[in-house]
Amino acid sequence: MSATKGRILVVEDEREMRTLLEKGLARRGFVPTGRGSADEAFSLLGEEDFDTVLTDLRMPGMDGLALCERIVLNRPDIPVVVLTAFGTLETAVAAIRAGAYDFVTKPVDVDALVLVLERAVQHRALREEVRRLRQALGDVSADGRVVGESPALRRVYELIDRVADSDTSVLITGESGTGKEVAARALHARGRRNEGPFVAINCAAMPEQLLESELFGHARGAFTDAKAARTGLFIKANGGTLFLDEVGEMPLALQPKLLRALQERTVRPVGGDSELPFGARIVAATNRDLELAVEEGRFREDLYYRLNVIGLELPPLRARGNDVLMLAQRFVEQFAVRSGKRVVGLSPAAAQRLLAYSWPGNVRELQNCIERAVALTSYEQLTVEDLPERIRDYRAPSHRAQGDDVSELVSLEEMERRYIQRVLETVGGSRTLASRILGVDRKTIYRKLGRRYGGAEDKDDKA
Repeated sequence: MSATKGRILVVEDEREMRTLLEKGLARRGFVPTGRGSADEAFSLLGEEDFDTVLTDLRMPGMDGLALCERIVLNRPDIPVVVLTAFGTLETAVAAIRAGAYDFVTKPVDVDALVLVLERAVQHRALREEVRRLRQALGDVSADGRVVGESPALRRVYELIDRVADSDTSVLITGESGTGKEVAARALHARGRRNEGPFVAINCAAMPEQLLESELFGHARGAFTDAKAARTGLFIKANGGTLFLDEVGEMPLALQPKLLRALQERTVRPVGGDSELPFGARIVAATNRDLELAVEEGRFREDLYYRLNVIGLELPPLRARGNDVLMLAQRFVEQFAVRSGKRVVGLSPAAAQRLLAYSWPGNVRELQNCIERAVALTSYEQLTVEDLPERIRDYRAPSHRAQGDDVSELVSLEEMERRYIQRVLETVGGSRTLASRILGVDRKTIYRKLGRRYGGAEDKDDKA
């Protein structure tokens, strides 16, 4: 059975007009149900569910505006579209004040009516999705997991559950802002080491000598200003998890010492004479393509395989569907409490803009967007006007159909470049996946994008 555009309750006292409306809507994919009075329609709403109510304005007994007011009071989730033969501004204002979603004037242009009803059905669907996701947040466990329920994210957490109790090293990859540290904390929280410490360090945040001292510790007098011995993070993480964030930025000279520590399960402090055993699980993360870094001599191959015993790739936000709304609702609640404002959620229009946007900055960009919107809003729901301009005005790239504009024609080389870029965008910037799809090796993709086409930027190579 094919999907319908939605169930419509048609309220019209004139039988001939009601029949015409029902037939016209049915031919265009809706499932209409007709009633001849507002009282009958309101009673039916107590028994059945509809996506939208389409009601005439002037009817004997309870009129369309009164019906609209009762629906808004008792079933605010159902949008109401009002039909009126009196297409004046005063009538329109009265309908909107009564809570109508929109109004359409008679004589009815069925195609125009269909557009209004489609928007009303979508409006209701978005409101229901926001409400459902808001409720679902109450079911998310407090184990530090990434918020979401998309198939892409479920696959990530299925793997996390399978390896959480293992001591095997895990390498978490993904674009910047996808929540790699949150996934690492989930690994720790769900495993048998969850009562031990979770120790994190950003390998890109400090110079080589300081990073070595932080990781392995140092003996007293090992270098200038080393006035006392210092315990390294490998030892501090005993019984728990050591998280090496941005491991792809680790200086090449320091990588052999890290490799030896992982192989021997011991560390030697800087300036020390003895090896100290450690009992921490190692979880590393990077937004770089480490396979490419190995090929270019920027990362040791043996260290890569030692870290990447289990690979965990986080999906970009644009591949997670309605997780965008679930995350947005969580951020709304957090920032509303922090700012002391009563903001309870998203308007359907704002939710639609969030779903349409591509989120190149992933979860981090969404978090920044919602924080800004909560700070700016004057309402209990975030509106489109509260969103940043880049999101309000975003239009998904459209692919022009074959046309007659010669200026749009490109060379085979340019077409090849565009197709490679499109494949890379689809797979989240992973050259490994792209190479499988394109049937070429990764070096070929690097050569074509990185050199022949003027040094195009790879998402995996961003810092």
